Amino acid sequence: MEKRMAQQDNIFSIRLVKKDGKLIHQTTAEFGLYKDFVNNMEEGQVVETFFEANKDDGTNAQLAKIHVCIRKLAVEMGYSFEEMKFTIKREAGLVYDMQEGRQVVKSLADCSKEELGAVIQAIDQAGEIVNISFG
Repeated sequence: MEKRMAQQDNIFSIRLVKKDGKLIHQTTAEFGLYKDFVNNMEEGQVVETFFEANKDDGTNAQLAKIHVCIRKLAVEMGYSFEEMKFTIKREAGLVYDMQEGRQVVKSLADCSKEELGAVIQAIDQAGEIVNISFG
């Protein structure tokens, strides 16, 4: 049985594309996720949105989602935020072992969209351990 995240902690991100002057869902699957998100809300519940047009590097929306998810994982797994963030970065390949036993840890702010995608994948995998779906 999957543990459902309380609706106030529900995190949903989606990409829209502008066509014919309107923002629309890129796929029917994404639209289905959107409908599920809305259907699971309580009447009168407020949703905050943040829009950002994509650029070549990581987006602020990705960074915001990452930080919220890491904070939730830290609470659920009994780690501090910084411990959980380091663990996620290590799993995503952003921790590099250097000569003389030093480690270099890449800042999330300096990551490409692809690197942040790997971070989100590591978050999803960690969420599975504690039965949290970050969808």
